[in-house]
Amino acid sequence: MSETSEQKMADALEWNYTSPLAGYENAPPLPDERTDDGKSYVNNQTGVKSVAYERFIEPLDNGRRGGFDIHVYYFQNNPQQTQYARELWQRIRHEFPELRIYTFWDRPVGPHPVAMFEVNLFTPAQFGAFIPWLAIWRGPLSVLVHPNTTHEDDVPHELERELKNHTERAIWLGERIPLDVGRFKSLVAAFKRAESNKGE
Repeated sequence: MSETSEQKMADALEWNYTSPLAGYENAPPLPDERTDDGKSYVNNQTGVKSVAYERFIEPLDNGRRGGFDIHVYYFQNNPQQTQYARELWQRIRHEFPELRIYTFWDRPVGPHPVAMFEVNLFTPAQFGAFIPWLAIWRGPLSVLVHPNTTHEDDVPHELERELKNHTERAIWLGERIPLDVGRFKSLVAAFKRAESNKGE
């Protein structure tokens, strides 16, 4: 049974969010002036680009795991999708050999309800090159893009981070495919029960 929009929104309220303006409390006011196109705004230029151009911001993983996992899904019982997915997997390996590319699964694995393959991205440059490329070349396939965060995240337990990264922080190309996150949720609940029992 899939969750309703209301259930998903209620689940999202369980997370804590730091203000996007944290660190900019004393920034100069933003101008109301528009650019020549009449639509977009003029911004205060500082001459310094965001560090996010050079490395993933914390708490994204800049280490061995990489900042983002890309899961490319296909319906394994659909011969056309299977062929397209395998050809895409091969094309990625040819065109992006520097990326980490995993097994071409022919069945569902983990929380992934249909067959897929996975690609890891380690730098903003890889993300900036690969995601626009994939937006064009994914064809009929759905793609989950999710972050990998470290212990510096505001979510204390690794299982909770994994759940949040696969759901709340997920980015989709194409149709969203509901993940089987029941195992994540049950493990998180068991962890929280064990933690609360320690305090008694």
